[in-house]
Amino acid sequence: MVKEQVMPLAGPSRHQNVKKSKKNAKPAIRTSKLKKLTEKQKIEALERDATNFVPSEDLKQFGELPLSEATKKGLKKAFFVDMTDIQKTSIPVSLKGKDVLGAARTGSGKTLAFLVPVLEILYRRRWSAADGLGALIVSPTRELAVQIFEVLRSIGGYHSFSAGLVIGGKNLKDESDRLSRMNILVATPGRLLQHMDQTIGFDAGNLQMLVLDEADRILDMGFQKTLTALLGHLPKSRQTLLFSATQTESVADLARLSLNNPVQIGIKGSESSSTMPANLEQHYLVAELDKKLDVLWSFIKTHLQTKIIVFMSSCKQVRFVFETFCKMHPGMPLLSLHGKQKQTARLAMYQKFTSMSHAVLFATDIAARGLDFPSIDWVVQLDAPEDAETYIHRVGRTARYESKGKSLLFLAPSEEQGMLAALRKKNVEVSKIKNRPSKTQNIQNQLQNLAFQDPEIKYLGQRAFVSYIRSIYLHKDKSIFNVDELPVDRFAESLGLPGTPKIKFLSKAAVKQRKNASRAVEAAQKDAEESEPESSSSESEDDGDDNAASSSSEEETVVKLTKPTKGETVRTRYDRMFERKNQNVLSEHYSKLIEHDPATLDNDSDDDFIVLKRANHDLPSDLPPLDSGDLSKRKLKLGRAKQTIVKNGVGTKTVFDDEGNPHNIYEMADPDAWYADKGGLEGAKEEGMLFAQKEGSKMRVADMVDREEAKAKKQEKKRKRKEKEKEKERNEQPVGAVFEAASDDDGYVSPEFDLPDLPSEDEDMAPPPSKRNKFDSSNKNPKASADVGLDDEEELALRLLGRA
Repeated sequence: MVKEQVMPLAGPSRHQNVKKSKKNAKPAIRTSKLKKLTEKQKIEALERDATNFVPSEDLKQFGELPLSEATKKGLKKAFFVDMTDIQKTSIPVSLKGKDVLGAARTGSGKTLAFLVPVLEILYRRRWSAADGLGALIVSPTRELAVQIFEVLRSIGGYHSFSAGLVIGGKNLKDESDRLSRMNILVATPGRLLQHMDQTIGFDAGNLQMLVLDEADRILDMGFQKTLTALLGHLPKSRQTLLFSATQTESVADLARLSLNNPVQIGIKGSESSSTMPANLEQHYLVAELDKKLDVLWSFIKTHLQTKIIVFMSSCKQVRFVFETFCKMHPGMPLLSLHGKQKQTARLAMYQKFTSMSHAVLFATDIAARGLDFPSIDWVVQLDAPEDAETYIHRVGRTARYESKGKSLLFLAPSEEQGMLAALRKKNVEVSKIKNRPSKTQNIQNQLQNLAFQDPEIKYLGQRAFVSYIRSIYLHKDKSIFNVDELPVDRFAESLGLPGTPKIKFLSKAAVKQRKNASRAVEAAQKDAEESEPESSSSESEDDGDDNAASSSSEEETVVKLTKPTKGETVRTRYDRMFERKNQNVLSEHYSKLIEHDPATLDNDSDDDFIVLKRANHDLPSDLPPLDSGDLSKRKLKLGRAKQTIVKNGVGTKTVFDDEGNPHNIYEMADPDAWYADKGGLEGAKEEGMLFAQKEGSKMRVADMVDREEAKAKKQEKKRKRKEKEKEKERNEQPVGAVFEAASDDDGYVSPEFDLPDLPSEDEDMAPPPSKRNKFDSSNKNPKASADVGLDDEEELALRLLGRA
């Protein structure tokens, strides 16, 4: 997706008075030179002011900075007047041409902190379309790149630069055609590297400025190698601006690689004041895993006139909750945003949620960085964030700039202590609130009913369950995320599932833990036997029995995750209904794609309870007979015919001549013999001309017959129409009417009726097409038709039509 905004420069007028005197011409030339000098002097004055500028403590507005008139007009038109803290400190440093390593809380205006220097630096260097790419802005997500580009368009309308947006999801060729004309480019890392490697004419060798926005998120998303490759394509004599809401070790490493003596802004102060919004109210709620959806539904029902973002850990969870809540109709608009959506759908959801006054957006962490949604009242984190930095970015969607906002974090009892400790390390304090059970509505029966009625909802629930358990299992911080402490079976029931889906990695982990426990017991027994004397052998045996008992109890707790006892399962009427149905039937769409094969469940794959069936396209040597099954006779016949063709090849048809010799039905004559029979090349040309004359005469006769038939049909249609009109007039005649009589020569008197018009002698007397003998050109004698001239053929056709 490449967008372009170009503001054309005004050129000199061509309408000039030729009769001007020389005296009048000289001042015009001097005036143009003075204008050029004035523009050049303005740029030099701006550069001097920027070099000598020292920001004061009472610096508040953009108009106080040494900026060009075009930039000031653009800022004023977009209603940007007052500056934030990060803008006050970073813009003067950037205007001096120094590298900047900036960190500020989310929602503090980092976008303008690098867009204003980009416009100013290119303006002072008098950048034009012929100079190529001058500034490059790299963003981690497509939505954030779109937002940056819109802000750039709003403030850069008075400049003559061309700006482009490359975010993927569109045709690569369409982007490549316009990419070489861009002065400022906003892009995501993957698509940008693809253009640098593949697009002809895309040259970044003259780049002046590089901006890395949300650098920590770029690295977290796995773009570290991509960034390293991008930096290899860019010149080293550039100015680099690196901005992020949090500073991590990976960001520091990136700064050492890409920045040259950077000025650190917003890092030396206290971390809490620089990262957390001041007007944000932070709360957390302890809820069991199987009660989270109940609390979330009750929360939405009690906040219908607010704007809410609900963060979850995986795309499958977002889709399941969105689909089920839409069918349950909470009473306010629901939207979803995740990475599995197509680019057009993601942009549509982003723009729709931005324009709404109250709605709920279910999203993954793709919406947690940099996006500026106006008037967000609540940020709800249904799943715990993976670390404190993710928490900071999530809650930063609300309380932006000077507005107020609230956040609510759902924590399971096993996650409370570890998450609070991680937040305290970042100087983030969250207050605890309690949920009222009387205000909480239980939606488990509704979810079970939806899963029973719609197999696709059941399928989405299974995928959401597996994706959440996998995300907890893969987390490295086991003090917060521990699968062994989660109520897995009750969580499956809360999603409306009739049973807990089988999860491979939990089974393997349980087996591994049992093996490790048994090995530890054996090692302890050996150590005890070696350390204790022989006299106390009985005591060592008792100790060994105790260890064995403890290991067996530990083993039982592990097995308990995968094979729950009957007493712990809450059975409902929907469970019994599910038991009477085939549990493998998901839906008509997924049944064609998915095969439940227990023999392949031990293989490692992304899906834990399904196995994708792989088609075998190798044709066997011995073709077995087809199994009739539900196939029709026609399909069976076609299948056998195809097998016969594969096995024996395509058959041939043989005909016999008058002498009884076999020939193929389509048999070519010997060209040499035919040439010899016709007398060489001249005879062949003559035969070709005769053949063309024969075919031409046939076509002319056929065309004449077609015209006569069309004319006869038209006249027949006209005659029938007149008969219908006369019949209609007779039917409309009133009953009892007196008809005017007419007598003939014999004195016979009869009523006078209108008869249908008969064709006169001049008109066509051809019989109807159905009773006429049609001319068949295939029955003609070719030799006779070749000897007959054009007039004879026309006469023959007319005779056959009955006119001769």
